[in-house]
Amino acid sequence: MATFLPSRPARPLLGALRQRRTVGAVPDVVPGPVAPAPRSAVVAAAIYDDGVRTARYDNLAETFSALRSRPGGMAWIGLERPEESELTSLAREFDLHPLAIEDAIQAHQRPKIERYGDTLFVVLRAARYLDDAEEVEFGELHVFVGPDFVVTVRHGASPDLAAVRARLESDREMLARGPEAVLYAILDSVVDGYAPVVAGLDHDIDEIESDVWGGAPDVSRRVYELSREVIDFQRAVRPEQALCGSLAKGADKYGVDPELQAYLRDVADHLTEAADRIEVFRAALRDILTVAATLVAQRQNEEMKHLSEVSIRQGEEVKKISGWAAILFAPTLVGTVYGMNFDVMPELGWAWGYPAALVGMLAVSVGLFGVFRWKRWI
Repeated sequence: MATFLPSRPARPLLGALRQRRTVGAVPDVVPGPVAPAPRSAVVAAAIYDDGVRTARYDNLAETFSALRSRPGGMAWIGLERPEESELTSLAREFDLHPLAIEDAIQAHQRPKIERYGDTLFVVLRAARYLDDAEEVEFGELHVFVGPDFVVTVRHGASPDLAAVRARLESDREMLARGPEAVLYAILDSVVDGYAPVVAGLDHDIDEIESDVWGGAPDVSRRVYELSREVIDFQRAVRPEQALCGSLAKGADKYGVDPELQAYLRDVADHLTEAADRIEVFRAALRDILTVAATLVAQRQNEEMKHLSEVSIRQGEEVKKISGWAAILFAPTLVGTVYGMNFDVMPELGWAWGYPAALVGMLAVSVGLFGVFRWKRWI
């Protein structure tokens, strides 16, 4: 069986502590309420021999025992958000490195690949697109790959490893290639899950472009939020390209099956395609944000122009009103002065006083009208 990893000697059997019971013994203490059994993180655990599943178990102890009884078999154990005690049990059984166990417990790791002795530790970031929320949901997957075992530790709803297991179990020839085939199938499933994410982001960018030209008020916020989703997606995809490169470099060194190498190159091609699309998305979103800012500035300029035109029209109207008010003010002032009815006032006894006052008022009004007309106030 070709393998990424050098074979290792069979592990010694671990001693199991068994509690002895005495037939007919009466307990000294009356048992109280039975505590509920702790939640098991084991989603699926099975033993495979030459690509065929020989048994399936619900707990780690039975799986370990079955694997020891089948020297040529392979264990595939799937866990979801396991407790520290369960990972510690795995570490004892498969000689897993404490640093890898610590990463699997804490999660929140970037995609990477590490080699600890004869065990590979791989971190993958799965993704799925939530169309209603217009956001990308990420899941984290830790994979331990040894000469005769594969352990997956899943943090999140994706990927769907049950589908991966079912697909491999239906392909005996592929599964017979060993733990490397399982690692490839998992990596292929994670990368295939990126295609709907890319399609969803592409659709949302098209919608945003329509909103930009339609003048939607919140388009800048949508562009920013979608840009953050694209950046997070890029942080998941880009390191996995380096991860595939590392696997490809180690393939010849560890004698990986040429067929698996071809499949791995196909996965790397899909990753490159997704990474290229992400770069296109980032450039498109930058352009959309620039166009949106330009359109907003244009609308603001148009509004300012309209306000300026309104102010100019109002100014013209004010000038007209002011001009006519000034014209009417002159005769009003003269009439007001001579309407005070004092006994001693200039020109009260003058026979031409009244006609002269009218002529003076008319002359002042005509003079002001001419001045305002010349200044184009009227």
